[in-house]
Amino acid sequence: MSDTNLRFLIVDDFSTMRRIVRGLLKELGYNNVDEAEDGAVALNKLRGGNFDFVVSDINMPNMNGFDLLQNIREDAALKHIPVLMVTAEAKKEDIVLAAQRGASGYVVKPFTKATLEEKILKIIQKLQATA
Repeated sequence: MSDTNLRFLIVDDFSTMRRIVRGLLKELGYNNVDEAEDGAVALNKLRGGNFDFVVSDINMPNMNGFDLLQNIREDAALKHIPVLMVTAEAKKEDIVLAAQRGASGYVVKPFTKATLEEKILKIIQKLQATA
């Protein structure tokens, strides 16, 4: 069973994609969702807020998803937050880099509600197992 009180931050420079992910999360029962249009805005929100989960695009202006991920992992106050990376490109080097930088999971666009749910639940279960 998933914790529907989790606070999500969706990071994507494309507002339509943020809206799609927000809609899918809502369908899955997650209503506590905020958005950021790039990694720099996301990092400010993460440092100022109380988020439990980040769903981030990789290719964005100002600060891309890899740099955001690295900043999160290097910040003692944020490093525990799971980060699900989302990208339109299933390049092997991107998947490897995401894993090396500490991504909790990786999903390729376009994805279904079932895929998103499966990834989120897997990450949550892994967290609960290590808690």
